[in-house]
Amino acid sequence: MIQKFEDLNDMHLDVLTEIGNIGSSNASTALSSMIGRTINIKLPQVMTLDFQDAIEHCGAPEDLRAAVLIRLKDEVEGMILLMVTKELAEIILNIFFQKTDIDILNLDEGDISALSEIGNIMGSCYINAISALAGLKIGVEAPVFTADMLGAIMSVPVIEFGEVGDKLLCIDKSIEIDGVCIKSNMMLIPTVDSLSMLFSRLGIV
Repeated sequence: MIQKFEDLNDMHLDVLTEIGNIGSSNASTALSSMIGRTINIKLPQVMTLDFQDAIEHCGAPEDLRAAVLIRLKDEVEGMILLMVTKELAEIILNIFFQKTDIDILNLDEGDISALSEIGNIMGSCYINAISALAGLKIGVEAPVFTADMLGAIMSVPVIEFGEVGDKLLCIDKSIEIDGVCIKSNMMLIPTVDSLSMLFSRLGIV
């Protein structure tokens, strides 16, 4: 039984990677249909990191990021946090609105809506893959968009989940849009009880 993040072994991470692969494939299809461009999200890499290491893995604490946060409820509690770099945001907003050289701290409502929907699709596809494979009921709240320094964004899960653990699952994705490859980071921050239930349903101890 999983009692802390340190109990996760290579088998657990392989299962989470395979779930990520299914979710990424579904997200590629959904996003390609949404924006009318060829999108390929390559096989993700899943790793366990503490919060500080996760910040350093994604960049410097003062680096600017947009982020889409999706809170999970019901049989899996926690959150998914998708980091959006300026490079990725510019490509998306250029496709939708022909914008270039954006200021990630001064996006308008249309920009925020488009990026939020991209994050919502990517996060939901991963959640749906977990739900389908493990037979778990997973509810989601409406996505919340923010733009700030990386360190400030990562303070949200630290405040909300620091009492139940100091680890998260970092899912690195490589998103290819019209042949341009961009790295993206998604943080899966479930409670330990939720992880334990997930692997129990999958028959993995």
